[in-house]
Amino acid sequence: MEKLLYGDFEEQYTQYETAEIAILPVPYDGTSTWLKGADKGPQAILEASPNMEFYDIETDSEVYRQGIATLDAITEDSSPEAMAQAVENRMDVLLRDKKFPVLLGGEHSVSIGAFRAIAKHYATFSILQLDAHSDMRDEYEHSPYNHACVMARGKEITPSIVQVGIRSTAIEEKHNIDPTRIFYAHEIKESEDSTWMYEVSQKLHDHVYVTIDLDVLDPAYMPSTGTPEPDGLTYRQILNLLKLINERHNIIGLDVVELCPNHINKAPDFLASKLIYQILSIRFKQ
Repeated sequence: MEKLLYGDFEEQYTQYETAEIAILPVPYDGTSTWLKGADKGPQAILEASPNMEFYDIETDSEVYRQGIATLDAITEDSSPEAMAQAVENRMDVLLRDKKFPVLLGGEHSVSIGAFRAIAKHYATFSILQLDAHSDMRDEYEHSPYNHACVMARGKEITPSIVQVGIRSTAIEEKHNIDPTRIFYAHEIKESEDSTWMYEVSQKLHDHVYVTIDLDVLDPAYMPSTGTPEPDGLTYRQILNLLKLINERHNIIGLDVVELCPNHINKAPDFLASKLIYQILSIRFKQ
């Protein structure tokens, strides 16, 4: 199969019919509450993508051969409610077309539409959230669709949510958090082995949708986010967890959100692009 990368804008439609993977950019930043710029995240990821080697050492594979089609971005300037609906509509089409969906945010509220689309196609599924923030507010700044509420909306769609890497929670979120389904960053770091990863797996259904807010990573690895938090996870911890989840579950979709690019430091853009490619390599390894 001819190589088609998610940074290849000139040929983005040529292989949609045969591609197994569909990249949907959603450059929305309507509800961010501190540093703005997440709307530039998808473009930065796409621009970084052609600059990696397309052979993945760990999986001994070239996942681009499965076909990766990049779609037109959802660019309408609208309310977060309307944006959630637009994402839901586009994701629904991808799932009906049997594509593996990869949503590029934008800020985290865009994931709400993805959760709703997944629910149309899977009667039972789990959401695995990798994030610094629990995002369980009922509403924030007078909106239930704020990025600080994304997992509260997710919990309404499926009660099977597992939160990993959390290290920032508001007191008003606690009533929405299930303490048996949250893995705080400090607990992960204090554990002496990988037992916590198996505990995460045990709480998930067979089908798993993965949502990654890049601030789950420590700012030493990922400084380019709108709300960075110290003492985060490492790139290797995230990959090892997702390797295990892929071995024991069916990963049915992915979003990566909240990259806030810095025009001077491009390394975080490349990290985000590489992370997506390696997750796809893990997911599609034969």
